[in-house]
Amino acid sequence: MDFNMKKLASDAGIFFTRAVQFTEEKFGQAEKTELDAHFESLLARADSTKNWTEKILRQTEVLLQPNPSARVEEFLYEKLDRKVPSRVTNGELLAQYMAEAASELGPTTPYGKTLIKVAEAEKHLGAAERDFIHTASINFLTPLRNFLEGDWKTISKERRLLQNRRLDLDASKARLKKAKAAEAKATAEQELRVAQTEFDRQAEVTRLLLEGISSTHVNHLRCLHEFIESQTTYYAQCYRHMLDLQKQLGRFPGTFVGTAEPTSPPLSSTSPTTTAATMPMGPSVADLAPPGEAALRLEEVAPPASGTRKARVLYDYEAADSSELALLADELITVYSLPGMDPDWLIGERGNKKGKVPVTYLELLS
Repeated sequence: MDFNMKKLASDAGIFFTRAVQFTEEKFGQAEKTELDAHFESLLARADSTKNWTEKILRQTEVLLQPNPSARVEEFLYEKLDRKVPSRVTNGELLAQYMAEAASELGPTTPYGKTLIKVAEAEKHLGAAERDFIHTASINFLTPLRNFLEGDWKTISKERRLLQNRRLDLDASKARLKKAKAAEAKATAEQELRVAQTEFDRQAEVTRLLLEGISSTHVNHLRCLHEFIESQTTYYAQCYRHMLDLQKQLGRFPGTFVGTAEPTSPPLSSTSPTTTAATMPMGPSVADLAPPGEAALRLEEVAPPASGTRKARVLYDYEAADSSELALLADELITVYSLPGMDPDWLIGERGNKKGKVPVTYLELLS
């Protein structure tokens, strides 16, 4: 009990000292140890990453589940570590209503037969939407949420600890300045050495965590590619189901039965058979290159007379095709831009090899 009281009194004393130091700094009555510019840059990048990750996460949740009540329900299930119950999609619910309507209004009538066919298509659309939501949640939302609930909480904890160590260090400096007697000076100098050591150690721990944000960006980039792939697959499936429905109803792209004038422009000038046979099932992310860059002939590219820069590679990069340059972490390469190039890419040269390199993998040097 006596030990606990002593520890409580010691903790209260430390808290009071930090509070006094913090207050005096706010009023300009005490000096404050400033972090170096690179450290401040790392802090700013980490804060920006956290803020934008939160916004992207929340808006993606809205995209996947527009119903706010449903989102709240799913959130509560997750917090309670309970499985989220399977939810009927809007397309599946519409399919159910159409099928019931056809049964009651007459499944053998033209209207009833059409309702049944449309209900089947809507059921397929709902199933595709369900698969998309499931895939996007696992491959995109979960990694973003893990960063906010895991890595970011660790970074925030270490930053708070660094702030406390910094307050202790500056309070020790202030005590040393005020010390007059030799004994008091010796005690203050010893406290300052201890405070400086603890501050330096904590600053290094925090710095390493902040530099890990680069790895977070790489991970989120991979997750973003997977999200786009799943979204592309989803929309391609929807198109295929609707194309099949049009065939069943005898309404091919560009042909409108029973109306004097078409109510919407034709989807394609080609025949229905050609359209169905050549319907793309969605390009891969690697195919989504900026217009005009696919025809880039690297052997004909010459560096500009001025404007080349050195760049340090931040992490390994595997070239997707022969037009790109593979990179190794920490190597130095020469980079430059060409008129009309996508701003997210540069031309990189290493010896007699050259190719496109992503800007996000580089640290441009002066």
